[in-house]
Amino acid sequence: MIKKGKLIILSGPSGTGKSTVVFKAMEGRADLCFSTSVTTRPPRSGEVDGREYFFIDQARFDKMVENNELLEHACYVSNSYGTPRPFVEAQLQKGMNVILDIEVQGARQVKEKMPEAVTIFIMPPSMAELRSRLEGRGTDTPEAIDARIARAREEILEADFYEYLIVNRDVETAANEFSAIISAEQCRFDPLLAKKIAE
Repeated sequence: MIKKGKLIILSGPSGTGKSTVVFKAMEGRADLCFSTSVTTRPPRSGEVDGREYFFIDQARFDKMVENNELLEHACYVSNSYGTPRPFVEAQLQKGMNVILDIEVQGARQVKEKMPEAVTIFIMPPSMAELRSRLEGRGTDTPEAIDARIARAREEILEADFYEYLIVNRDVETAANEFSAIISAEQCRFDPLLAKKIAE
């Protein structure tokens, strides 16, 4: 009997280091997979299609929404993002824990459809540190950074339905906390599994 994997919803403002934390946590575990989202935003330097995101145009994105191919979708800073449904469902059935790196609006959509999903919110230590990280990426204009900071404040205030909170002061600690949460969730009492073992 393969125990179904956990769906892990990970959110946090742009620039908090969500992807870095996830990939660091995945280094020591074979039971985690990262759900690659689709987006209409252009790739940043070093990003590879199919790894960080599937980069598609708005027409293709709209078609996926129409065909119910997305578990959730949302617009964030003038770009569309979504989670491909078939990949997620197939991995969960294989017993993999699937990580969704999505924003708050999308997280609410998924949590409504899949209430068993585990929700984790990652925050920066401060707004000043977040601004410093965004500026350090060198990918956004000052206006875009201001917009991301404003959105970050909104997201933090909207995040009261998340079950876990990680403050990303350093990647190593945040990745360890992330991994510990998943391990604890896997150890939750499962009546069906207990019954199966007792038979």
